[in-house]
Amino acid sequence: KMIDTPQFQRLRHIKQLGTKYLVYPGATHTRFEHSLGVAHLAGCLLKTLDENQPDLNITKQDFLCVQIAALCHDMGHGPFSHLFDGMFIPEVQPGNIYVDLLKHEQASVDMFRCMREENLLDKEIKFYGLNLSEDIKFIEELILKGQKDAQVKCGRTEDKSFLYEIVANKVNGIDVDKWDYLARDCYYLGIPCGFDSQRLLKSARVCEVNGRKHICFRGKVADNIYGMFHTRYTLHRQALQHKIGYIIDVKITESLVKANDKLSPDRKISDAIDNMQEYTKLTDHIFDQILNQSDSNPDLAEARSILEDVVNRRLPKFVGEARLKEKDLKEKLQKQWREIITDNKHVNAEDFDIYVLDMGFGEVGKEPIDNVHFYSKNEPNKAFKLEKYQVSSLKPKRFHEYLVRVYYKKTDGSYQKIQQKAEKRFHEWCENNEFIDSGNSAFLCICSDVLFASSLLSSTLTFCDVYV
Repeated sequence: KMIDTPQFQRLRHIKQLGTKYLVYPGATHTRFEHSLGVAHLAGCLLKTLDENQPDLNITKQDFLCVQIAALCHDMGHGPFSHLFDGMFIPEVQPGNIYVDLLKHEQASVDMFRCMREENLLDKEIKFYGLNLSEDIKFIEELILKGQKDAQVKCGRTEDKSFLYEIVANKVNGIDVDKWDYLARDCYYLGIPCGFDSQRLLKSARVCEVNGRKHICFRGKVADNIYGMFHTRYTLHRQALQHKIGYIIDVKITESLVKANDKLSPDRKISDAIDNMQEYTKLTDHIFDQILNQSDSNPDLAEARSILEDVVNRRLPKFVGEARLKEKDLKEKLQKQWREIITDNKHVNAEDFDIYVLDMGFGEVGKEPIDNVHFYSKNEPNKAFKLEKYQVSSLKPKRFHEYLVRVYYKKTDGSYQKIQQKAEKRFHEWCENNEFIDSGNSAFLCICSDVLFASSLLSSTLTFCDVYV
């Protein structure tokens, strides 16, 4: 009943990886199939816990609530997924609580409420034995990213606190949402998936930690957990933050900003986040709306021109990328770049854009297994933590990094000569500031040597290739 509603069917028209299909032709999968996959995995994890630990008293209502939350957790995504709530909305509505605190999760709850009201689903919900006050609250709490330690939840009592870690785990980031999108995204992108979600699922067990029940894992799967977070990093590094894909996101965001108050005469695109009936109509099709309806709407000419540049690959030219030792302020980097680039009279600093990106295994600066608890075969009910060295001495020291990227904005015929000069300046800039220059030939040779050495040590890549 929930799947066959306009609110859920809308997810067929929202791509899981946003605009990345413009770089990776296979990346056309949608939030629809991802949501089905997360609901399936949530049921599998609950079944494993229930069969191995019947004393947890996981009820049919618990099963249903968790799977409904898994099914509906991404209903709040806008066009091109994270581009909408992570780039467009902050640009047109700075300071909006939707942006600052909850992003698409709050929209998912709002859409879930709209779906119930518009399709009269409360009768069906009661038919399957759910309590409208208690269980609906629980579902909404699950969608709003589960539990953190010391948070009080109303949907379930403390003895069921582990249920909040299944769909979206805010304690340590290990959840069925991540298991599905990592496997699915890797498959459609053609990137190897470096972990086995089924192994984690089958080893999951609930143990008590500091008076609260948490989902823990067998100690021997710790390396598999590292593999999961490394796969996440690889996805971001190779695809989600791809140098061309990133600038396409920037340009499409610019187009949406230009079209925000021009696409419709009586409302803005961004107003839809406050009206779920309108939000239901808002999908990736907005790209074609702007591109094809502009002839009859001259106000959209500028927005259309930007999308035409995207379609015809008239994009800002990539100059260079470097890893930063720490998160330097963007303003400081821009000032330094202007100083070095203006030494050349043929190059104008205003023709360049600088972007600072961050990516890593998980939360900034955190060791991936810091908040993960394990158990042993001999003491399955006793939770403990593992130190990094207890898993392997070959793990990296850092799990997060910052990248600085420079693009040349002009796309006319003169860009090739300017780009070459800018690239030379960029390498000098990196050397003077002790940035790790990804385009430097010496850096690339080191990478090749490390990768070759690691391949001799193991049939799979170690983590050393990430932080040479």
